[in-house]
Amino acid sequence: MDENWVEVGIITNYYAKPMAAVVEITAQGIKVGEKIKIKGHTTDFEMVVESMQIEHQSIQEALPGQIVGLKVKERVRPHDRVYKLVE
Repeated sequence: MDENWVEVGIITNYYAKPMAAVVEITAQGIKVGEKIKIKGHTTDFEMVVESMQIEHQSIQEALPGQIVGLKVKERVRPHDRVYKLVE
């Protein structure tokens, strides 16, 4: 595996209807358009960040310390880890 992943956050909640996760950003931050991986006991998938929000306001970048809503393509669970692909 020649891809480098760094941990950037942790899932704190999941909402099935909008398929959105609440992510606490712990390091580095993420931007719309970046490739992320979400991994946990039963979760393991990659996706490109398409949309993020803070308090129902769309944002382009999430920074460490922020808690953001992230649109996801599969079910995620609290304590799943979020990783960002670093070239």
